[in-house]
Amino acid sequence: MIIGIPKEIMHGEGRVSATPETVKKLVADGATVLFEKGAGVESYFPDALYAEAGATLVDDVAEVFAKSDVILKVKEPLFNEAKGLHEVDMMHEGQYLITFIHPASPVNHEMVKKMAAKKVIALTLDGVPRISRAQSMDALTSMSTCAGYKGMIMATDALPKFVPQIFCAVGMIKPANVLVLGTGVAGLQAVATAKRLGAVVHAADIRPDACEQAKSLGAKVIDLGVPPEIAIGQGGYANKLPDEWLEKERAILAEAIKDMDIVFLSALIPGKIAPILITEEMVKTMKPGSVIVDIAIDQGGDCEITPPGSIEVKHGVTLQGIKNIPGMLPTSSTWMFANNIYNLVKYLTKDGKIVLDTSDEIVSSILVCRDGEIVHVGAKEAMGL
Repeated sequence: MIIGIPKEIMHGEGRVSATPETVKKLVADGATVLFEKGAGVESYFPDALYAEAGATLVDDVAEVFAKSDVILKVKEPLFNEAKGLHEVDMMHEGQYLITFIHPASPVNHEMVKKMAAKKVIALTLDGVPRISRAQSMDALTSMSTCAGYKGMIMATDALPKFVPQIFCAVGMIKPANVLVLGTGVAGLQAVATAKRLGAVVHAADIRPDACEQAKSLGAKVIDLGVPPEIAIGQGGYANKLPDEWLEKERAILAEAIKDMDIVFLSALIPGKIAPILITEEMVKTMKPGSVIVDIAIDQGGDCEITPPGSIEVKHGVTLQGIKNIPGMLPTSSTWMFANNIYNLVKYLTKDGKIVLDTSDEIVSSILVCRDGEIVHVGAKEAMGL
């Protein structure tokens, strides 16, 4: 099996899908690894270490795509400006792609359709189920840990005031108020980081257990009033709410965010578009200089007006829609990600080849397209198929 590791081309993306350590493991397992030169530099893993680990260093990324049976990436396929080609255009029929695809997100629909048309077999890491036997493959949890920490640091950096309570010669400055919406892995890390920085932290989640975890970290919980039987889906994830309950949730949040200096958004529904929890009208009521960090942006965003992939000031509020926050912690996040993706490849490989058993919950959850068809349930629903 030939495994290709291309350099990530998203602006500001410093991660890479393999470390020298995981390359060494892949080679020991019998694979040939084609590694694009320079792909690990921004994660502070130089080419020489990959060569020592047994990788074949390749100058031209087109060669990596052309010769590989399996492509391991961090981000979804994008247009490669240096080559004048979309990464999907460099792929071929029967090739496996393992990466974060976020196939339900509208911005990725055309790319997913293009992969299906080329008969690429695409597997998305955001679909790995949170079950005990898949924990070591769960890159979404690993990257959520990074995004929760770094996203809150970004929010405080953009805030034009102190985060902790400050006493000085002219008086006392009150601590910043922070609201974290969605207290899964990323949200809990954001709560913990904001608390460490001295903020007054509030948290909200439609799942009672998630609220309890936030409370245990010192957050003041805002009760959204959604019955557990409606709120909790398969595997303990949040369910997609009926419109009437979503409206009730927004009404409660509309009152809460008026007093917040930072709103951290991380509410997601597995395999589906993120719920819109913050409307433009709600943003207009926030204090000037407030900050929203929307890490749900890969799946459309929790705020109606978050700019995908960028930072903008709207209605006096700084809205951050950066899509690759874990890439801003490239050494730590690459180490975590590379081990997750190696464990998944190892799990899927039988007798030196990837074998997909669609009766396996892990396989069925991550499979996006195969044999020219889009099979991912959330993507099909979002596309109206």
